[in-house]
Amino acid sequence: MAPVRTVVLVLAGGAGGRLELLTADRAKPAVPYGGSYRLIDVPLSNALHSGLSDVWVVQQFHPVSLDDHLANGRPWDLDRTTGGLLLLHPSQGTDKEGWHTGTADALWRQSDLLRQFDPEVVVVVSADAVYRLDYEALVLEHRASGAALTMVTTEVDPGDAARYGVVQVDDEGRVTGYAYKPGEPRGNLVTTEVFVFDTDALVGLLDELAADAGEDGLADLGDALLPRLVDGGRAREHRFRGYWRDLGTVESYWAAHMDLLADEPPFVPDEESWPLRTHARRQGAARIADGARIRRSLLASGAHVAGTVERSVLAAGTVVEAGAEVRDSVLLPGAVVRSGAVVERAILDDAVEIGAGARIGGPGATALLGRRGRVAPGSSVPPGGRYPEEG
Repeated sequence: MAPVRTVVLVLAGGAGGRLELLTADRAKPAVPYGGSYRLIDVPLSNALHSGLSDVWVVQQFHPVSLDDHLANGRPWDLDRTTGGLLLLHPSQGTDKEGWHTGTADALWRQSDLLRQFDPEVVVVVSADAVYRLDYEALVLEHRASGAALTMVTTEVDPGDAARYGVVQVDDEGRVTGYAYKPGEPRGNLVTTEVFVFDTDALVGLLDELAADAGEDGLADLGDALLPRLVDGGRAREHRFRGYWRDLGTVESYWAAHMDLLADEPPFVPDEESWPLRTHARRQGAARIADGARIRRSLLASGAHVAGTVERSVLAAGTVVEAGAEVRDSVLLPGAVVRSGAVVERAILDDAVEIGAGARIGGPGATALLGRRGRVAPGSSVPPGGRYPEEG
């Protein structure tokens, strides 16, 4: 049987405002993860291991922060003469020119290109969650079902359900109800932002909805497109029961890193059978000085530790000086913790410097220090400083 002609379309243009300072200067898919990776590595690696080689990345917000990492698709075997990686940006010169106003609008602006390429199926994914999924097997299941839309679903903590698209399904897997970020969710079964569409059904409905919307434009997939397919009885679910973690908020981002440090981690990025692939930059080995104390932590290449590090993830080029303490924290590339400083339950963005003797974070909510603008201006905490400030 001939393979199903498929495009994987990664929606990578959102501002990611819930990640606050982590997306002040970068696109959400470019946010570092696990010491050595970026969030966009997840869908690109899934496509690679699934054997799907036509991948389109729709960009808009801070595209330069992502372009360098994508490196023409080479880390994911997408640097091909025919097909491979295609980067799509807002453009002018057609009736679909202009900025994206939502995820559905981003798809509609690519509908002419989809018609030209003419895939049978479009796999639409976001780049703000960590999971492993065989997209090709999902496509085959979708085609066999006869549905126009397959939603990949999973169960989440009931208290978090309102952040997602909440679905109801019948005993045969047909989606019977859908509500996008409802105030009062009917259950905790939600979409993972992985969707498989029949191309004809997708582009036809996008044009119809765009005509109805007029100058207001389309918004997100969950506002009109998904409900229309569900209400027409054309949607089914694929229940995902593996590890899936949305990293769309500061707390969930921190929690996902703590998952990596569990006795039996629910997700191992370099698992031999399905490793995350990334654009690796050359950097020397991690350096551990005499007297350093490290417990249950991950250290990326180029990290230099002379102090104490416990239950933390340190990215490339981070520095923890002698006498400094880092616990339950995530340090992004180039972050520096000077001698005598204490960092607890915190996220330090790229190149943030914590001065000697300063105290950062503590029990409770996660402290986030960005490269600029954190809560007080600046990209560092001065010697002896305290953040958050006491009192």
